[in-house]
Amino acid sequence: MYYRRKNVDLPEGELPDLREVEEILELKKSKDALILAHNYQSPEIQFVADYVGDTLSLSMLARDAEQPIIVFCGPDFMVETAKILASDKTVLYANNRAKCPMAAMITPDDLRKLKKDHPNASVVGYINTSAECKCEMDICCASANAVKIVSSLEAEEVIFVPDQNLGDYVRKMVPEKTIFLWSGFCSVHHMIHREDVLELSHAYPASRIIVHPECRPEVVELADMVLSTDGMIMYAEDSEDREFIVATELEVVNRMAEDNPNKEFHGVEKAYCRTQKKVKLENVLETLQTLTPEVSLPRDVIERARLPIEKMLAAGRADLPVEGVKS
Repeated sequence: MYYRRKNVDLPEGELPDLREVEEILELKKSKDALILAHNYQSPEIQFVADYVGDTLSLSMLARDAEQPIIVFCGPDFMVETAKILASDKTVLYANNRAKCPMAAMITPDDLRKLKKDHPNASVVGYINTSAECKCEMDICCASANAVKIVSSLEAEEVIFVPDQNLGDYVRKMVPEKTIFLWSGFCSVHHMIHREDVLELSHAYPASRIIVHPECRPEVVELADMVLSTDGMIMYAEDSEDREFIVATELEVVNRMAEDNPNKEFHGVEKAYCRTQKKVKLENVLETLQTLTPEVSLPRDVIERARLPIEKMLAAGRADLPVEGVKS
């Protein structure tokens, strides 16, 4: 299975307003709505969600949803992707002010210029992009399958946008391709430095080092395993190792610790996604009460963007196991 059912225990002292929680759960049932939440969401949001996962997992869930209404607790590009895959459903932002900075680092015009400069290249776009940018791509990818997708292409040249760090990792893993990168990055993973991981490694020398491929190349080089967030969670559950250093958003690290109380997890304290934390319980409640704000995309954008996303989903996951590049 490519997603996991939420199973969240709220940390002591972080109990939400139970009236809000009860009303959200009642409205969700009465309106036959599905609540999806990304792994970086706060514990109380994960608590009311039906499913919690990474971008690839949530895209698959949106595509296969039976409910007529989807409330998406995540940044703008994820909610748009859900609408593209479930265009016949009412797809709602939990908070339409949660806008991913990396998705805004490339525009359709930027991508069209890259295509003009490299006419023989296939265009691989990270799912963390706008719907309009997806219209210019040959195929989308997620961190869970980027290497698999690029290595499967017939073209010898590849344009990879917008994440330069993920692109650098793919370039190392698929050296037979000539890969042209953009200068985008995830601000959360980009703020994790080599020294942060080395400091933790010195403090906890028995730990396995798990790194998200959106991290800087010098951080990825330290990894024992390079995995998406869902890949990290599944790996930690299955691994016989007892101690881990985890270089990704802190909510994932906290969640891994809660799911595996007999293991130890050490994260980088500053790796905190402010964009994702903009989604609050009151936002989810208001969205269910009013059934707004709804995602609205032009029909031609939905049709053009759907094809590269569907190609990505057809490729499936490829992140268990993915060995790190530490020498």
